[in-house]
Amino acid sequence: MQAVLTLLLYLLVGCLGGLLAMTTGIPAAPLAGALLAAGLLSMSGRIELAQWPSGTRTLLEIGIGTVIGTGLTTAAVSELRQLWRPALLITLALVLTGLVVGLWCSRLLGIDPVVSLLGAAPGGISGMSLVGAEFGVGAAVAALHAVRLITVLLVLPLAVRLVVSLTQGRPPG
Repeated sequence: MQAVLTLLLYLLVGCLGGLLAMTTGIPAAPLAGALLAAGLLSMSGRIELAQWPSGTRTLLEIGIGTVIGTGLTTAAVSELRQLWRPALLITLALVLTGLVVGLWCSRLLGIDPVVSLLGAAPGGISGMSLVGAEFGVGAAVAALHAVRLITVLLVLPLAVRLVVSLTQGRPPG
C-alpha cells in the first residue's frame, strides 16, 4: 500500500509541476514542469523512490509513440517531399555532432560513455530517457536532456526572434 501512495504522490507532484509550468508559456512546458517537479521530489530524499508496476514503461513508450505518431500527417509527409535534403543534412549533422560531443564528454570529463552518448544524442527527453533506461542510465540521461531542453526552450525562441528581426531589418521585440 505504501508503494501505491508513493507512486500517487509522484504522479500528483508531476501533474502539478506540469500544470504550473503551462502558465510560463515555455514550449513543452508540461513535460519540463512534470520532469522538474517529480525530479525534485525524488532528489529531496524525503520520500522513497517510486516503484512503477511491471509493464508501465512499455505502456508509456506506447503512449509516447502514439503522441508522436499522431503528428505525422499527410501534410507533414507532403512537406518532406520538398524538405528531404535539409532533413537528411540536419539529421546527419546532429547525429555526428552528438557522437563527437558524447565521446568528447566521456573522455574529457570522465563520464560513463553510455550516459554521455545518450545525453548528447539529438532525441527528445522522453525518448532518450526511455532508451537510457534500457541501458540502466535513464535518470542520468534524463537529467542531461532536461538541462538541454530547458536551456533550448528558454534561449532558442529569443534567438529566433532576434535573427528574424535582424534579417527583416526590424528591432527585436
